[in-house]
Amino acid sequence: GTAMAAVREVEIDPEGTFKYILVRLQRPGGGEQRDIVRGTAAAEFHNHIFEKVNPEMEKLGYECKCLGGGKIEHNSKDKKIRVFGLSTGYGKADHSVTVEILKKEYTDYEITWSDDKK
Repeated sequence: GTAMAAVREVEIDPEGTFKYILVRLQRPGGGEQRDIVRGTAAAEFHNHIFEKVNPEMEKLGYECKCLGGGKIEHNSKDKKIRVFGLSTGYGKADHSVTVEILKKEYTDYEITWSDDKK
């Protein structure tokens, strides 16, 4: 399998408001694990994102677990990201965890989160 470090922590659309999920990758039988953020406007429902990520990660030798979801508002012009909302199917992700992961990728952004629905 691929080194876990090779899996990109963040893959989100460059602009707009869209659904996202927080996914935990794990080697079968425990051990190494990593949380990743995936979000796209192409997904009508949160499970569409998971259904795309899961087989990709299984191929690399990881088990995936969705830790919840929400929405991301990505304003690349103003360099702002807002994380909010929840997933009906998966429940609410821990947005504070999501923000910490996003900060690693978008180092010069203002990134905030709330439990607001909109």
